[in-house]
Amino acid sequence: MASQSLAKIIANQQLNSKDYRLLISAPQIAKEAQVGQFLHLQCKEGIDPLLRRPFSIHDYDRQQGEVAILYRVLGKGTKQLLERRPGQEIDVLGPLGNGFDLTNTADKVVLVAGGIGVAPLVPLAKELIELDKEVAFLLGAANELELLCMGELEQLPLQLKVATIDGSLGHQGYVTELLEELLADSYGQVFACGPEAMLAAVQEITLKAGVEAQLSLEKRMGCGTGACLSCVCKVKVQQGSGFEYQRVCSEGPVFRADEVIFDE
Repeated sequence: MASQSLAKIIANQQLNSKDYRLLISAPQIAKEAQVGQFLHLQCKEGIDPLLRRPFSIHDYDRQQGEVAILYRVLGKGTKQLLERRPGQEIDVLGPLGNGFDLTNTADKVVLVAGGIGVAPLVPLAKELIELDKEVAFLLGAANELELLCMGELEQLPLQLKVATIDGSLGHQGYVTELLEELLADSYGQVFACGPEAMLAAVQEITLKAGVEAQLSLEKRMGCGTGACLSCVCKVKVQQGSGFEYQRVCSEGPVFRADEVIFDE
């Protein structure tokens, strides 16, 4: 159950020129967190910026009561977040949303991460490994310097494949090109998080292959609790050819690939 609390910052670590890892002490959140859920943070004390920012839960340690997020510095809120220091308190709302559904999970699964979208997929990989699943992890980014969590993933018993747009490491091209190859090798389920264009490609590839997929979506959010309706996405209705709007913060952020409608 989500709650609002003040969490103490343990570390705010720079990973590369624009990506950071924030570690906080939040025992209740760590106790309740599930893979695929997110936190809504007030980046700075006061009312500027007024709105919180959503971040996928990247790691949680129930015993230590610690929770980590990854964030990319893009706008005013994240620029203020990188200025926060260990020992300070930060206002946190969470855990929020519906995470990945691991009931009836296939024996061989593929995780597809694009850029900062790797954040919720690392804990997912760990949980799937504990469930004795065979995991292939496809990690994509614009270049080698923006590949996140490489060291951590290399320590896990999984198959790791890398793609960079500029070819500086691994396959040159889009990470979804690696997905097409793997699905021909009896992998039965896909989990993905990343830019919308990547998720749309994952949707197209998995639907064509007849493989179930779950997509973790990102949208700008106001309240993070479903009240403001600012983060809706189009979802197919169960009967007929129409669609309805569902809230990424409450009905999501994880949706089945066969139900999401991406705008052209």
